[in-house]
Amino acid sequence: MPVTVLLVDDEPLVRAGLRAVLEAQPDIKVVGEAADGAAVVPLVRQLRPDVVAMDVRMPLLDGIEATRIVLRTVPQPPKILVVTTFENDEYVYEALRAGADGFLLKRARPAEIVHAVRLVAEGESLLFPAAVRSLAAEYGNRDARDAMARAALTEREAAVLRLMARGLSNAEIAAELIVGAETVKSHVSAVLAKLGARDRTQAVIAAYESGFVAPA
Repeated sequence: MPVTVLLVDDEPLVRAGLRAVLEAQPDIKVVGEAADGAAVVPLVRQLRPDVVAMDVRMPLLDGIEATRIVLRTVPQPPKILVVTTFENDEYVYEALRAGADGFLLKRARPAEIVHAVRLVAEGESLLFPAAVRSLAAEYGNRDARDAMARAALTEREAAVLRLMARGLSNAEIAAELIVGAETVKSHVSAVLAKLGARDRTQAVIAAYESGFVAPA
């Protein structure tokens, strides 16, 4: 089955460019488009895309609030890939905090766009660039540090979280730690549960905000 994608951007040329790049791939299908975040929830309910490629800045409803609404109101929500112009934009970081699964620059090369969609669709890796890591560290606070301390991660769970923060997939983590993939999945689940994180993105944000992981 192909990975299905909904494109959300207020610039028609951007949507057309993304569609052309993605539909050139046999395993990706663009199932719809929207020019504003306000149209996202109805389209997600109707089309059930695997991935929403979401612009951050839009006139009526921005990508941050659209992300929050989708994740709050849609059962089994799609993965959300933030697409933006500036990598150090605080809007991008707020979208990731809201629950977006990855980050992509509009000027990315076609191969990078395709890779990003496949990556977030799989759900086992993160697109979390250095500029956003630095923003996460700037948001560090005592509450985040206290929450990390309360999580009481085991040594192996801590190692897994550090590798997650580097963007490694479960298979890559397994190779790094010389353990089985199922063992890694168990550790990842434990990390998310202890941190009260919805997904890998939220866990990595907690790691940076608490200072548990420092931006490279």
